[in-house]
Order: sequence, then C-alpha cells, then structure tokens
Amino acid sequence: MKKIGIIALALFMQHISAQNNRFVYQVTMKPDAENKSDIKTENAYLDISAEKSLFYSENRYKRDSIIQATVSSGGGRGFNRDQMESLRSNINYSIEKDKKNQQITFKDRIGRDVYVYEEDRPLSWEISSETTKIGEYKVQKAETDFGGRKWTAWFTTDLPYQDGPYKFSGLPGLIVKVEDDKGDYSFDLMKNYKIGEIPALNQFGNTIKVKRSDFVKQQEKFKKDPVSFMTQGGGGFAQTRIAGGGGGITPPRGGGGNRGGGNSGDFRKRMEERVKEEIKKNSNPIELQ
Repeated sequence: MKKIGIIALALFMQHISAQNNRFVYQVTMKPDAENKSDIKTENAYLDISAEKSLFYSENRYKRDSIIQATVSSGGGRGFNRDQMESLRSNINYSIEKDKKNQQITFKDRIGRDVYVYEEDRPLSWEISSETTKIGEYKVQKAETDFGGRKWTAWFTTDLPYQDGPYKFSGLPGLIVKVEDDKGDYSFDLMKNYKIGEIPALNQFGNTIKVKRSDFVKQQEKFKKDPVSFMTQGGGGFAQTRIAGGGGGITPPRGGGGNRGGGNSGDFRKRMEERVKEEIKKNSNPIELQ
C-alpha cells in the first residue's frame, strides 16, 4: 500500500508539473519622453509550459478574442468601438522563449506587417547576496545592463521556474519584479494560476523574418515616413515572409481608409499627422539601443 501511495503521489506531481501556468504582471510605463508624468499601466501575461513561455498583453488577448468571436459569427454588427478602444495597449509585441534551444523570439508590428527576429544579445546578470520579501515570496537581487538601460530584478526560488517578463530570463528562479534605474519601466508579479493550452495569438497581415538590426532600421524608417508602411507595406523592405502576422508601433485605430470621400491627399496628410502623434507618444521605448 505504501508503494502504491508513493506511485500515486509521483503521478500527481507529474500531472501538476505538466500543467501550464500563467503569471500576471502589472507593467508600468512612461512611453512619452517629453511627458514623464503620463504613466501607463496595464497587465501582461507570462504563460509557461514545459517547452516554452510566451509574454504578451492582456488587452491584446482580450481584443483578439473579440475579433475572433465576431469573425466566427459572420461579422454581425461589427465591433463595439468603445469596447475596442478600452482595450488599447502599449504592449503590442509578443515574446516567446524556447527552453530547449534557449532562444528568444520577438514579434512586433510596424505599419501593416509583423516583424520577427531572434534576440542576439545574451543577458549577463550580476547576482547579489541581498534578499528581501515581496508579497509571499522570498526574493534575491540581480542586476543587468540591457537595451541601453540598467535593470534591477528580484527573483524567487520558491517557484520551480527560471523565467521572467519581457526578454528577462537566465536567473536561477522566477523574476517577481524588474525595473530600470530611471523608473521608466517596471514589471511586477501580481498573481498566477493554472491554464490549459497557451493561446495562439491572432496574426494579421504578412510576417517578415529579419535580423534584429534590420528591425531597428525599419522602425527608424517608419518614424520618418509612416504612411508608406501602411499604403505599400514593408516600407520597401524585402525579406523572408512567413504566413500570418501579429504584434511597437502600430497605425492608429479607426483610420482604415478614406471613408469620408474627399481629397486623397488631405486624407494622407491627416493619417500621417495622426501616426506621427502616436510615434511622439511612444518616444521613450523600453530598449534605447
């Protein structure tokens, strides 16, 4: 009987470890370099399975779910504009970490296309002996320089994961909190729970696989001439296209065509002004270099 009990316990623990876990982080951002008092806060998910993890916006997940339900029902009366507006997100990217290959894949939309690159800068952490407690977790301090910012993280070994929000990983535990020294960005673990399958995020438009350096160049081109990315797609960039698309800087919502008739030149000018205003409001990115 004792042996049967041990086997049953082992099977139960195997079942628990095989389940997927969702960690909900509160992300606090100051995306406007000229207006640091404009603080944005929203939740993001870090979904972890045995093979990978996926970091993405809660609002994006909810927005995608609404779109999918509307499309599945044949369109109905279309989208509720107020509802969709309330689900706007400053986290339009998604980040997947492949545990087996130790590879981080970043996806972000520029104009009409989604760009995908594999992160080529390994994180180098300096782990301190300093410890404290955040919520119910005993945590330890670690620091790193990444993307032009100095980051301080607090990780815990109370949970059986070695991961964290955004691109942060590589510590001997789960990151409970991480923030930059300027106070522009912070990620704080709020709660966690079991989930079924990690969702497949909706992909719209073309997906283009590039090197990280080429993605940065495309971002700069978009800032100078955003309309060309929405009218031509890709800003004239020729690279490997992958079926699908998904989640930086996006065109403003609600302006998908010259619906009011009128002069196309005036419409282009209005669109350009709106997109440039969006870019200005996102002039303090999480990665400065």
